[in-house]
Amino acid sequence: MPDLFPNPLTNRLPAERRRGRAAAHNPTGRYERHVTERVDDGWSTDPDDALPPLRTEVAIDASRSVLTRNTSPDVPFDRSVNPYRGCEHGCIYCFARPSHAQLGLSPGLDFETKLTIKPRAPALLAEALRKRGYRVQPIAIGTNTDPYQPIERQHRIMRGVLGVLKRFRHPVCITTKGASVTDDVEILGRMGRQGLAQVTLSITTLDSRLSRSMEPRAASPARRLAAVRTLARAGVPVAVNLSPLIPGLNDHELERMAEAAAEAGARGAKYTVLRLPLEVAPLFRDWLARERPQAAGRIMNRVRDLHGGRDYDPTWHRRLKGEGVHASLIARRFALARRRVGLADALPPLRCDLFRVPAEPGDQLDLGL
Repeated sequence: MPDLFPNPLTNRLPAERRRGRAAAHNPTGRYERHVTERVDDGWSTDPDDALPPLRTEVAIDASRSVLTRNTSPDVPFDRSVNPYRGCEHGCIYCFARPSHAQLGLSPGLDFETKLTIKPRAPALLAEALRKRGYRVQPIAIGTNTDPYQPIERQHRIMRGVLGVLKRFRHPVCITTKGASVTDDVEILGRMGRQGLAQVTLSITTLDSRLSRSMEPRAASPARRLAAVRTLARAGVPVAVNLSPLIPGLNDHELERMAEAAAEAGARGAKYTVLRLPLEVAPLFRDWLARERPQAAGRIMNRVRDLHGGRDYDPTWHRRLKGEGVHASLIARRFALARRRVGLADALPPLRCDLFRVPAEPGDQLDLGL
């Protein structure tokens, strides 16, 4: 496997080119045979020759199926839909970054700027739900990349997916950092009141400056809390995910985040600690060196304490919560904070008994026999 992060200092793009992006590099994906490296040949000395800032590029995903199954023993769902690949929110800690290597792209800046969309997702989902023998369980959306990232405002693929789920009366749980989830509050409110929809807002910090640095194109903390309030008032069961908690960086906000979520109308809360699989680890370490140089070593030492001395331990049931002194302290603090502000550890289960396959033109009518 190639070096995932050769010469990080020389490979950083100039700040003016990566404005509004969290990653500073395009480290080579783990499936690539060759490593690319930026080299200054001495010819580009004129400031007028500077390249423009990176723009978001969108490609069409030609997948012929959209319902993804998983058998992970430490997640509460067995199927999911992802309308997009890559995520313009650009969260530096995002565990989904390594999935971009499967496209032959970099988990670094490519993950934030080279996105693929699935315009046929609503039709493909309807096709899957109509199959004979389909058994209903809640569909999770937002498990890999955010369905309410900025390009949703233009492409509206998530809204189309929600329309299908509403017609089929199919249960759905959504996780997002996008305040534009409230654009679909009418649909989500109706489904929520029927016991068919839940939304979890991920809240990482209440510090808008830290949020802008760590997750540059995600909604601000205040806008996420406002989205919690809007959804709750519409009858949508809402939870918050205090994730990821990073010892030495944002874990001191745990209690205040739980309190703010409860005040906004959230019913439940959960958390995960920082996890740094594959290419995410060097990207996060480089971000720390740029944004928190004085504290970078201490923060990484505490992160490694969570994962048995490594940047990341992928073991089931340990990867999400960690282990050791810091993990135990975070768990105790979270449990106390959650109980103090009245947040449940889980939202009520979604209903699966309302599912029906809607009639299409040409279908035989039900004679009620």
